[in-house]
Amino acid sequence: MWLSGPELARSPGHRFYEKLNELLSEARFDRRVEQLCAGYFEADDKPGRPSIAPGVYFRMLFVGYFEGIESERGLEWRCADSLSLRTFLGVLVNERVPDHSSLSRMRTRLDGAVYDEVFRLVLGIVESKGLLRGKVAGVDSTYLRADASMKSIVRKDTGDDYTTYLKKLCEAQGIEGPTVEDARRMDRARKGKKVSNRDWRSPTDGDARIVRLKDGRTRLGYKAEHVVDLDTGAVVAAEVYSAEDADTATLRPSLETARQNVDAVRTESTNDEESDDDDAPPPAAPTGEARPTIEVVADKGYHKVELLLELRRAEYRTYIPVPDQKGQRRFTDKGGMLGREAFHDNRKRVRRDKGKRWLRLRGERIERTFALACETGAHRRVRLRGRDNVRKRYLAHLAALNLGLVMRTLFGHGTPRQAADAVLVVVVAALWKLLQTIAGRGERLFGMLLPRATVPRPA
Repeated sequence: MWLSGPELARSPGHRFYEKLNELLSEARFDRRVEQLCAGYFEADDKPGRPSIAPGVYFRMLFVGYFEGIESERGLEWRCADSLSLRTFLGVLVNERVPDHSSLSRMRTRLDGAVYDEVFRLVLGIVESKGLLRGKVAGVDSTYLRADASMKSIVRKDTGDDYTTYLKKLCEAQGIEGPTVEDARRMDRARKGKKVSNRDWRSPTDGDARIVRLKDGRTRLGYKAEHVVDLDTGAVVAAEVYSAEDADTATLRPSLETARQNVDAVRTESTNDEESDDDDAPPPAAPTGEARPTIEVVADKGYHKVELLLELRRAEYRTYIPVPDQKGQRRFTDKGGMLGREAFHDNRKRVRRDKGKRWLRLRGERIERTFALACETGAHRRVRLRGRDNVRKRYLAHLAALNLGLVMRTLFGHGTPRQAADAVLVVVVAALWKLLQTIAGRGERLFGMLLPRATVPRPA
């Protein structure tokens, strides 16, 4: 009749997170992450406060995607409030969940290369379950809203904010002692007003850039670019760039990152099959071998003749629609005959049935990753400042998205909310069937109790 304290302090746990923990344990996630982070911590015999276990830290970041939490304070509160999340993290009820300040300290302590390796580690789980092909890559970008306001921007040359700048314009027009209302009235009627990154910057987040949205509004933000395996929907690379970087300038680096990730994952899985030594360092990707051709599918914003020629030389086969252009195209300054050949070959591939099928699939599966990461995962508005910090958190977010893909494939549910909704649907269906059964039996019983009507026979 004796129960120990740890047994009383544990909850049954959430079915989704139990399966996710089994998936991470199968891949030896905690052991590998501790090996990656070992160089950033002191030895155990050193005095000082013990830090967060790397496995617990990255699990809390994964919770941010699965629960739709954007801030580190929200992560701390949610994990402290939920018994199932405490079980997922391995934290007892009488123990304290890592503080949000500890999460911030861990983020700044770990280098960006650690987050790259964690992303590859999760991508290895995707590959082990047969969800990584690496033959057709779809590329697209989206906008991430920075944790800074347009009302706080200042001039790069003078350091004046926008209101001070407008007052100086009023004084230049002959208005003496202009008020804030005078400045706003003048700004509404002013023609040719423009806010550019060349003249303005944000004092709150120096890496954020001014972005013009599709509806004409301007915001401070970043550019996130996904490279997705179109055969399975897995994200093989995710990069955060400056918002003023053009799509044609970021396509090649993103594709190279995706190729390196896939090569590293497959090399490690091959060596794991040959050797069971857990302490051996991960081997490097093979070099000097022929690069397999990868088909690249993107929208017309990535179309550029010089880029098509560059990708062709790097063993990429492009499926990029050609934007409308008036007049006749000339290729004298775009690679000459080689650029002309790359242009026409790409256009022929796009017009074929195979190219049209890949383009339709691109619009479906890449946009789904944006919806899951930014809308369902609540990462459209970032709560960190600086491109490095945003990139670290976004890589962990996309790693959790890949884990959700594996969970959806194996168990039918990609998030805890989907699992709960599925249980609710089953319960409602069972209740509805029970009500139908009761109603049918009631009708039969009611018919037996009623006297039968007698119909007189005709004479």
